[in-house]
Amino acid sequence: MCGATRDVCFGPIADMYNLVDHLTGANKQRRLTHDWYHWSDRRRVSTMRLLSRREFSGLCAAFGSSTAASALDAASSTTSTAAGRTVKFRDGTVVSALGQGSAGLGKGKRPQPAEEEALRTGVSLGMTVIDTAEIYGSEGFIGRAIAGQRDRVFLVSKVSPDHVAGNGIARACEASLKRLGTDHLDLYLLHWPTRVTNFSRVVAVFEKLRSAGKIRAWGVSNFKVGDMENLFRVRQGDRCATNQLPYSIGDRGIERDLLPWCERHSMPVMAYSPLGGPGAKLLRDPTLVRIGAAHACSAAAVALAWTIRNGNVIAIPESGSVEHVKENAVALSLTLTPQDIQALEAAHPLPKR
Repeated sequence: MCGATRDVCFGPIADMYNLVDHLTGANKQRRLTHDWYHWSDRRRVSTMRLLSRREFSGLCAAFGSSTAASALDAASSTTSTAAGRTVKFRDGTVVSALGQGSAGLGKGKRPQPAEEEALRTGVSLGMTVIDTAEIYGSEGFIGRAIAGQRDRVFLVSKVSPDHVAGNGIARACEASLKRLGTDHLDLYLLHWPTRVTNFSRVVAVFEKLRSAGKIRAWGVSNFKVGDMENLFRVRQGDRCATNQLPYSIGDRGIERDLLPWCERHSMPVMAYSPLGGPGAKLLRDPTLVRIGAAHACSAAAVALAWTIRNGNVIAIPESGSVEHVKENAVALSLTLTPQDIQALEAAHPLPKR
């Protein structure tokens, strides 16, 4: 039974009453989503059975409680945006440490309205960095999804190195702006260093776009340490804002050289594939699952919280599912213990050279 101190009841019906009571009662001003995942008492985690989103929705339907479902959604927004971690660029710009990728979105894998709603949900939960690229084919999709709330989004796109010659970068930028339905990009990246030998010219074009207000900042993607050093040798090359790289608990290679190099130059890193890439096999890892259970959250939230733990990495997981986006957003307020981090890094050590 539920006591006067609002202890948690167990079982489907009790879960329903606890949630509705918790969201509408005297504790409403508390961090609602945090309570939904933690219930404020870690000692109960091993015996507590949380409702899945599907079970919760079924109970809402059975009890006619659409209000409770709406309250849960509102609670998620309140917590994640209020408690979110941030990363600062060298120019002083501060962004959320957790954003959203889009390489696989807008391609018919799911109904487009569902994917757009997932993207908008992420923005409402504080995942306001949105990453795309001209080669992804997702710029038009993103433009539609963020229509009416462009000012809430830190928008990133990338130019292919195939467009470096002539005035290709400027033309590619204009095309991206048109597809995205905006007059500027917050960050514009060179997608790869492949076949790029004249960094001086690339930097000059980026700086011209910045001066014209077409982009607010520029950076690179998939650059190695040698590429970064070559870039920094050219005039204004040190204005590079970031290097976007693959990074996750299962792919820690950049910790050997690239990540320390960027940290020495006060340059945040953008981590793509922070959940392990296609198939997300990483999320079935037993250590992630165990730590997630201890924190009453998903393995994805644990993986993302690890990736953004040091304040110098922006993770951009991709998801076309509202449910998964909500699970990801928990990472913004999840603090892993030193023991958690030690266990994760022991299970996923740095690769041998």
